[in-house]
Amino acid sequence: MDLAAPPSQLPDTLRLRRHLHIGGEWTSPAGTDVLDVLDVENPSTGEPVGQVPAGTPADVDRAVAAARAAFPGWAATAPAERSAHLDRLHTALAARVDDLARTIAVELGSPLRFATRVQVGLPLTVLRDHVALAARPPVEESIGNSLVVREPIGVVGAITPWNYPLHQVLAKLAPALAAGCTVVLKPSELTPLTAYLLFDAVTEAGLPPGVLNLVPGTGPAVGEALAGHPDVDLVSFTGSTATGARIMRVAADRIARVALELGGKSANVILRDADLAGAVKVGVGNALLNSGQTCTAWTRMLVHRDRYAEALDLVATAVAGYRLGDPFDPATRLGPLVSAAQVERVRGHVDRALADGARLVAGGPDAPVPARGHFVAPTVFADVHPDSALAQEEVFGPVLAVLPFDDTDEAVAIANNSRYGLAGAVWSADTEAALAVARRLRTGAVDINGAPFNPLAPFGGYKQSGLGRELGVHGLAEFCELKAIQR
Repeated sequence: MDLAAPPSQLPDTLRLRRHLHIGGEWTSPAGTDVLDVLDVENPSTGEPVGQVPAGTPADVDRAVAAARAAFPGWAATAPAERSAHLDRLHTALAARVDDLARTIAVELGSPLRFATRVQVGLPLTVLRDHVALAARPPVEESIGNSLVVREPIGVVGAITPWNYPLHQVLAKLAPALAAGCTVVLKPSELTPLTAYLLFDAVTEAGLPPGVLNLVPGTGPAVGEALAGHPDVDLVSFTGSTATGARIMRVAADRIARVALELGGKSANVILRDADLAGAVKVGVGNALLNSGQTCTAWTRMLVHRDRYAEALDLVATAVAGYRLGDPFDPATRLGPLVSAAQVERVRGHVDRALADGARLVAGGPDAPVPARGHFVAPTVFADVHPDSALAQEEVFGPVLAVLPFDDTDEAVAIANNSRYGLAGAVWSADTEAALAVARRLRTGAVDINGAPFNPLAPFGGYKQSGLGRELGVHGLAEFCELKAIQR
């Protein structure tokens, strides 16, 4: 196999990984004479850059057994000691910022600046937050003659996606460990190399054997085995709604708990009195975040009809400033999509929008893209019907739908006309009016006038956007059981 990424981009130690991490050790996959591997591709070029082993249900059994054996000791560890372990892990990861960012730029295609600031910077913040959360004594509450206590739920099966390969992992591992749980991680087979760097840091940090375990592999092999394993107490999954539904069905056979962070089709509501230039600039940036491969992306821009034409001009101008290209080129603002399959999926949405009568404002199927790699030009449609596929389905690519509304009630109705409810935004010169609209949106998070993301606030969705919450004290609670002790 010819591994194409130059050494200056990808650490040589990541190119050929042949082991799983189980019980505190790097170990060979079980029961195979010939190693089955997963190829890792650079989506900027379409060329292979690495390999990892393809785990099996037998490997899941070994990893879950190790996590189960480690659970009593880790659950009994004092909060201050668990916090110290997380602090050492944070230190080990912080020393790898450059390698992590470059690896994500290679295996996902995120521009290096974005990979450094968001793909690595945000999860390090989340981990630092959980160093503090882990140090707090467990919350106890007296209700009448009952003492209500929280206890760690047990062994967690964490199944994570490719679009934020470090953040989505630490958003599960950090609270699980802080709560006293042990974990088996299955990272996405499209971006597994970042997880190997994480587990190099785990080894350096000296976490107790079995507390964290790594089994790469496909969803049908490793994901299904984790979801259905009788010794996994909670399955925490981030990904598509369809796969989340499958995990619920598999886990239901044994009445196991699930936490699901799924799809989104978030509305960016720009009221008539809003700072239109600011709302459009931030709105376009959010819609195109990570090449549109973000579950919280504001992919529906709702604009008052009186300012609709002006908004479309601003959108077209803003989108024109997003240059596609090599993630390592400082001028690049949008990288590739993760795979050829993702390109075809996004192009299918674009073709259908055109067939449904939406008006193309920017980009589209004939827009120029780099000759190599999995690129789709940022694309904007106007006059999108609220019930059309483009307004209803998660595209997961750089495609924005712009819809007009005549009054606030109609804006709220359009925003809520979705099976999803993950995120959203409201813009108005009157912050109280914006807050009133935000309260009416059936979604798990709403940003007013471009307010910054808060990694300590609960993150999750309504409706088919998922079950449960991540981040902060609310995310920590997902990994706990409640016990009432009567006295």
